[in-house]
Amino acid sequence: MNQRTHLGTTYLDIAKGAVETFMKLRGRDPASRGDRYMLVNFEDVPFGIKAGWKESHATFMTELRNLQATGLTTIGQSLRTAFDLLNLNRLVTGIDNYGQGRNPFFLEPAIIIAITDGNKLTSGGGVQDELHLPLTTPLPGSELTKEPFRWDQRLFALVLRIPGSASVEPEPLGGVPPDDSPITPMCEVTGGRSYSVFSQRMLNQCLESLVQKIQSGVVINFEKTGPDPPPLEDAPVETVKSGPQPWHCCHKLIYVRPNPKTGVPIGHWPIPEAFWPDQNSPTLPPRSAHPHVRFSCLDAEPMVIDKVPFDKYELEPSPLTQYILERKSPHTCWQVFVCNSAKYSDLGQPFGYLKASTALNCVNLFVMPYNYPVLLPLLDDLIKVHKFKPTIKWRQSFENYLKTMPPYYIGSLRKALRIMGAPNLLADNMEYGLSYSVVSYLKKLSQQSKIEYDRLIASIGKKAPPEAGIKVRWRGGGISLAQRRDFIQQLQSLTGEAPSLPMELNPKEFQGFHLALLNKSLKPLSFRNPYDIPRSHLLDQLSRMRRNLLNTSVCSLRGQDSDQLHSVPIAQMGNYQDFLKAAPQPLRDADPEQPKRLHTFGNPFKLDKKGMMIDEADEFVTGPQNKGKRPADNSNMPGGGPKRRRCMSPLLRLGRAYTPPVTPPASPRPMIGKTGRYTDRHCEVQPSSGKKCKLWQYLVNWVSRELDHPFQSTGLEMFDLEPTNMQSPMWWCTIHLKKDDWLKVIQLW
Repeated sequence: MNQRTHLGTTYLDIAKGAVETFMKLRGRDPASRGDRYMLVNFEDVPFGIKAGWKESHATFMTELRNLQATGLTTIGQSLRTAFDLLNLNRLVTGIDNYGQGRNPFFLEPAIIIAITDGNKLTSGGGVQDELHLPLTTPLPGSELTKEPFRWDQRLFALVLRIPGSASVEPEPLGGVPPDDSPITPMCEVTGGRSYSVFSQRMLNQCLESLVQKIQSGVVINFEKTGPDPPPLEDAPVETVKSGPQPWHCCHKLIYVRPNPKTGVPIGHWPIPEAFWPDQNSPTLPPRSAHPHVRFSCLDAEPMVIDKVPFDKYELEPSPLTQYILERKSPHTCWQVFVCNSAKYSDLGQPFGYLKASTALNCVNLFVMPYNYPVLLPLLDDLIKVHKFKPTIKWRQSFENYLKTMPPYYIGSLRKALRIMGAPNLLADNMEYGLSYSVVSYLKKLSQQSKIEYDRLIASIGKKAPPEAGIKVRWRGGGISLAQRRDFIQQLQSLTGEAPSLPMELNPKEFQGFHLALLNKSLKPLSFRNPYDIPRSHLLDQLSRMRRNLLNTSVCSLRGQDSDQLHSVPIAQMGNYQDFLKAAPQPLRDADPEQPKRLHTFGNPFKLDKKGMMIDEADEFVTGPQNKGKRPADNSNMPGGGPKRRRCMSPLLRLGRAYTPPVTPPASPRPMIGKTGRYTDRHCEVQPSSGKKCKLWQYLVNWVSRELDHPFQSTGLEMFDLEPTNMQSPMWWCTIHLKKDDWLKVIQLW
């Protein structure tokens, strides 16, 4: 991923930009509010999980920016980690419903996007040609499913093939082809696909395609059973083909739409298991991640009865849907089965049917009660003929049907009968088909999953311990390169001298040796340790050492260059909190009552306003200005919104040169304030307004406190101003001071 492209960026930079672009495109959809993003790389568990279930969006973005391309390409282990992370909470919530049918409306849809360079897969055992996921996993209950993924999880791969030099040939138009890397078969198994990306334009096209593929649904294997349907009457003879067809077997998604009112999918009937449950069996057989549903091409009549619920799911476009729509028969259907779901039949009984919509724009899967051709006529007779008063013959037929139905359908059938208005047809003591040992085992797995979930959540975010070194291993008794005859002859032809043969190495001599690794936490001492100088910086370091040696302005050599002393990487320039932690503890303030000044990083005038006292005048300034006066003036304002408040006093007007106000001439308005007399730091005023009194007292006290003596005022006046462009009238205060006191107040302010 460190390979550079003709754009000047590495594959890793392109991958990080692709993730951010994908999140922006996905954010346009209102349904993205409930999305959760996780980040996994190629490190070992749990250090490879950078963002999991509990990490915030900010943590995800921080870890994404800090990713580095190091280590081996253990993509199989990383995919297993990603699947285990998604499956960790499924046993706790019980959405897999092991042994009791598959409910499409119990799902946690997820897609995994793997961004890779498509090169060889490397591991500690060597280079691999195929992708293999580890079989062992610490996830409890993983033996209940054959595959590591589930039917609502799909894998997509973006394989970067952007060349290092710009191509002269024009880019091919059309769709993005799949890649031939080892990850492609894994993508197809899960219901996803891979993209072979050759340019930035193709990458953006792939991201838009991925955003459109985020659908709530589950993947099902559809396979044809029995003979092909008879050709249509108006179909040409040339189109009839023999042999396997693409529509005979499809591995596609069915869309599970959420309820518009609740936002959660709602359903009634499960898809049957591929085995008949045995109450005496101590264990459950493992199920495949995707159910294998067989469909019969014999035309049948679609059956729907009022008051009997059914589930309807739309199929993803595929060769099967195209073939059904081309037949243009929206009034017939094809029944669907699950093998070994019945007690005495290999194919099983039908649990639903495939049917084209009336408008012939999509194909739907109708999930009905198990063996619905038998049950629905019985329920129809119960409603229309018997009027919910079943006879003995009807009850015998209904009991015979219950013997052919899997026992885990009893809960769904009881709910359906309650909706119909016949809740007493099923006994309350009917078993669901699972033995006591299986139920106890599932409860135990749920508790273990909860413990493992909490343990993994607590371990996310911890960094891997630094390696002590690289252990020296003996390769065996093979001949080394220095002892090979062809190498010695080649070396002699180049140098003209016969090299001396090396001494025989004793394998036990270096047993237990470790090669030291570079400690990145230590600051390099390039003036003292030559091994701290990178190869690319040798010439620059020689120039610095020359300046350090020949500098005559100082008498002694310095251990570090002044430029390097103040050189900080751009990524660490804003990391001021770590600098504060490493700085020595400052001395306490001499006057603890003064407001504590924060650090001057960014804004030297920043103050801690939490510890400052609020004066009465501050309440007046921040209080509502339109209280009690002229509420109708707001309608005359242009724009209709509140305007910026003007300062209460000329002293508060920042950015303007102050000019002492001139006392206005006599006005027909009555004088509201009166001249006050200040004696021994006490202000005696008698204005006619309480708020104006507070403002007056605040100004007099402030001026006296700053002058440190009772000031000699020649008068203080307060009167109303009512400009037309103000939201409400404000008060103007004038204080008359002597010249010396006035200059001092201005300096202090």
